[in-house]
Amino acid sequence: MRSFGLVRNLNARRTAVLGTFALLISAFVFGTVVEGQDRPRSTTPPTPAASPSPTPIPQTQRRGGRTAPTLGEPPPVPKLKPTPTPTPPPEMDEGDILRINADLVQLHVRVIDRNNRPINNITQGEFHVFEDGVKQPIEYFSREEVPISYGLAVDTSGSLRTQLATVLEAGKTIINANKPGDETFLVRFVGRENTETVQDFTANKEALTDALDNMYTEGGQSAVVDAVYLSAEHVAEYKKGDDSDRRRRALIVITDGEDRNSYYNQEQLFARLREEDVQIFVIGFVNELDKEAGLIRKSPRDKAVNLINKLAAETGGRAFFPESLSELPQIANEIIRDLRTQYVVAYNPTNKATDGTFRTIKVSVDQPSSSDKRIALTRNGRLARREGASGGPKPPAVRLPATGVKKP
Repeated sequence: MRSFGLVRNLNARRTAVLGTFALLISAFVFGTVVEGQDRPRSTTPPTPAASPSPTPIPQTQRRGGRTAPTLGEPPPVPKLKPTPTPTPPPEMDEGDILRINADLVQLHVRVIDRNNRPINNITQGEFHVFEDGVKQPIEYFSREEVPISYGLAVDTSGSLRTQLATVLEAGKTIINANKPGDETFLVRFVGRENTETVQDFTANKEALTDALDNMYTEGGQSAVVDAVYLSAEHVAEYKKGDDSDRRRRALIVITDGEDRNSYYNQEQLFARLREEDVQIFVIGFVNELDKEAGLIRKSPRDKAVNLINKLAAETGGRAFFPESLSELPQIANEIIRDLRTQYVVAYNPTNKATDGTFRTIKVSVDQPSSSDKRIALTRNGRLARREGASGGPKPPAVRLPATGVKKP
């Protein structure tokens, strides 16, 4: 019986100790100390007191003489890093100039054999471009057919009165060969005061043919240099600045080549042509000109031939000197062929000096031993840009007739 009493006492003490330990755990967890087991437990949750502003919760609080851990302020809400906004390109103001590949030099190259027949199967690797004797890196090459913008300038002075009808028929042959995208403008010229556009750029063949039919001759001294100067400039400026435009530009001139009444001289003309990429084809009726030379001057015919040949050679074009009017249809077809069968070669010049100097250009092609000689023809040079130069006085545009010309 004594043993049973000891066991009972030990169990009672153990129960008391465990109860006390449970109370301590509850106080530690819930922050309260239960002072008596008979204290009723509230079943209604306490209503939190309204607070006008949030009060930071301290890290620790003392309840019943003991320290209870509390939660600190919640961490800030995570935010995704914003994607950096790219800096927009500066807006172009009116009058600003956008230059893309400003230094790239584009050449239109004809490659022929000894009989002047075009060769159309040359690859980029077979071309070599030299500027002032220094080989240049070719940046672009194409032999695709591109639209052509060209002018047809007809000398309507009295010296061509007997040939005018056949000349105009040759002009119609050229115009009728135009393809979609090609555009043509027509100029008639006599002296410096009557060089006029009779039809501005258009793809309308009917309008061009009508304009040719309305051409007429009149007396006056020819201003060949002025006509070429103004017409070549008009071709060069047409659609200039259009980055998507890769058209070929040319001028076809029909004249006897005798210049008597021009405002511009030949030096000014060729300086201007070196700034433009316009090929010039000339049909020269020089047979009626005087062949007699003076003691200190060339004959009118020799002067005309020299001018015509120089126009063609410096621009990569071609000169024709028909012996009879029956040759005109064939000449017209050869001009069409030459305009269509060309390569476009562009290079980035290694000489970046913007000094306005003239740079000679030479293009050569490889010569396979099993083929005829290949001859590459293009303009013979260019003028480098001059930094900050204002240039000379701007010449007037090709004068329109008083009634005006509307583009169809």
